[in-house]
Amino acid sequence: MTMLAPISRAACIGGGVIGGGWIARFLLAGIDVKVFDPHPEAERIVGEVLANAERAYGLLTQAPLPARGRLSFCSSLAEAVKEAEWVQESVPERLDLKHRVLAEIDAAAPATALIGSSTSGLKPTDLQEGLTHPERLFVAHPYNPVYLLPLVEIVGGSATAPATIERAKEVLDAIGMKGVVIAREIEAFVGDRLLEALWREALWLIKDDICDVETLDDVIRYSFGLRWAQMGLFQTYRIAGGEAGMRHFLAQFGPCLQWPWTKLTDVVDLDDALVEKIGAQSDAQAAGLSIRELERIRDENLVGIVQALKAGRGGEGWGAGKLLADFERRLLAGAPAPAPTDPTAPLVLVETRVSPAWIDYNGHMTEHRYLQVFGDTTDALLRLIGVDLAYVQGGHSYYTVETHLRHLDEARLGETLRTTCQILSFDEKRLHLFHRMFAGKGEQEREIATAEQMLLHVDTAKGRAAAAPDAILARLRTLESAHARLAIPHGAGRAVGERRQAVGTD
Repeated sequence: MTMLAPISRAACIGGGVIGGGWIARFLLAGIDVKVFDPHPEAERIVGEVLANAERAYGLLTQAPLPARGRLSFCSSLAEAVKEAEWVQESVPERLDLKHRVLAEIDAAAPATALIGSSTSGLKPTDLQEGLTHPERLFVAHPYNPVYLLPLVEIVGGSATAPATIERAKEVLDAIGMKGVVIAREIEAFVGDRLLEALWREALWLIKDDICDVETLDDVIRYSFGLRWAQMGLFQTYRIAGGEAGMRHFLAQFGPCLQWPWTKLTDVVDLDDALVEKIGAQSDAQAAGLSIRELERIRDENLVGIVQALKAGRGGEGWGAGKLLADFERRLLAGAPAPAPTDPTAPLVLVETRVSPAWIDYNGHMTEHRYLQVFGDTTDALLRLIGVDLAYVQGGHSYYTVETHLRHLDEARLGETLRTTCQILSFDEKRLHLFHRMFAGKGEQEREIATAEQMLLHVDTAKGRAAAAPDAILARLRTLESAHARLAIPHGAGRAVGERRQAVGTD
């Protein structure tokens, strides 16, 4: 598969929560990653993060991801970085430690390698002190989980080269992330400054017994947190200003800033009593769920939100959803045609999982998602015969003009789905297909739906049917000849409401 990212080798120094997220993000973009982390359980921790990331990606997108990069654990920092094109440092937030680690990276990494620091608040100019090649160092501050949340704050120091910033943005874009360049360096940058202000006020509300931690979290997640997920702060407030917009909002609510509501200028004392109070309330809120269980719940919720945003604006996407849609288009454009496993059997073209966003009120996959997966199956067949993105952009495609879909069983959250395709017939303009969908694995696999489809080859500029070119027809002829040996599926040509025969399916 063609590599989307403009790099093929990365090194991650530190494999904790953030470092492990970077490792997963790079690997799932097809980038080989070498890791150095002296922690005795680093391989286990990284393995668990990677397992969660792969699960989340399986729910997030059905686009064909690159082959996973190779993961290697190294016994020294120098070994990890010696061939890297991007080195991501994610060690604890101590300036003396970062100086020591970054100096080792600077000495051992290729001169052309980018060096990003995952610091949450240290200024890049301070981090560059003493480096031989400070021009390639920058802050690359992500948000947890790195493999799902796409934002990275890119902050250059006084010695950072402009070309370094542009190169970093290019790499992040290619792996589905949003590199936001912060114009001037300040401690904690932008995101953590906002979070710190909210965090200070939240601590006072808990200390003063205004509410407990669960109530505070409910206030956020059931109200402005939902707005922030898709519009941020200022665009949300622009709407709050009504037709007069932001200026009216500022005129109406600006005076509130002078009211004695806040304690943001006064820092709460995190003494033992307050720490225990917050800890006990947090334990009660978790209700026995482990950190890994909470991570998986968080990931499922984030996937659902991002997929909902992807469907916004008539399918154009919005915010993080548009970023995902654009990333998927690039994945599809770079994906090779699927290779048929056995041309004498129905083609296995799609394997995916049931996403949280696909579940209805019954807890099963909702009806239109069946059609979506069958549509993905048709798209995979079209790529196989040469009707790829370039072909469509050239002015021709196949349009589905009729679908007969049968629901035979239910699919549940997280279940593996597999679809097959059998070519029933074709001519120069028409293509007649029969798809089958299976859920589960091994002995538990069962057929849950079928779809019979008729497609027309069209000239998209003229908006009418047109004969397919000989190259496309030749590929179809090869497949159709092989499939002619197969029995006609029992569901093919069945009228709506007709009872299923008792003899099973082919």
